Amino acid sequence: MSQPICVIAGFGAGVSMGVARSFAKEGYSLALIARNLEKMEANAKELRQLGYIVHTFAADTGNKDALIQVFAEIRSQFGDPEVLIYNAAVMTMTKPSDLPTEKLISDFNVNVVGALVAAQQVIPAMKSSGKGTILFTGGGLALYPSSDLVSLAISKSGLRSLTFCLAEELKEFGIHVGTVTICGTVEVGTHFDPDAIAQSYMTLHKQPPEKFEAEIIYQ
Repeated sequence: MSQPICVIAGFGAGVSMGVARSFAKEGYSLALIARNLEKMEANAKELRQLGYIVHTFAADTGNKDALIQVFAEIRSQFGDPEVLIYNAAVMTMTKPSDLPTEKLISDFNVNVVGALVAAQQVIPAMKSSGKGTILFTGGGLALYPSSDLVSLAISKSGLRSLTFCLAEELKEFGIHVGTVTICGTVEVGTHFDPDAIAQSYMTLHKQPPEKFEAEIIYQ
């Protein structure tokens, strides 16, 4: 394909729509991944009506094998992605003392393990080309944990650590790994509007190697 590919895993109607519009405006074709294909197609239709090139793929980001397979499909059909955005998250309202360990593990698989698996699918080609961007959607719970959202707090802390570790490992290859730590509730028409937040993703993406940042805290 003539246009570079931006993959958004865990695509939904919030932040990822803002990010999708932002990267599409910069000339990227979009490969969107979500578990619910029907919901995703409704948002994809809106993007296509704006004239953007959009492809959709159904996969559960918490399922390692499914995620590996969908990235193989994207590579075979469109080539190696230049940008990966990981936006998948599961939120469970539970106090620590009531949180089933199985639920913590299940949530962590989506919130953190899926991010690592997705990154591992694009890293080899990015190393070969000497460039690439991998961005994770972080959350304020990584900085300010809440007992009501303990599973997500643990996950966002883990995702933040994963970001910094990958950033340290991959910067020498020209690969920029970063996270946008969103400290607020995403809502259209507010400071936390998806389109406003998306500019932080684009800021990270456009940073030259000598100015790579691993995190922007959006608050």
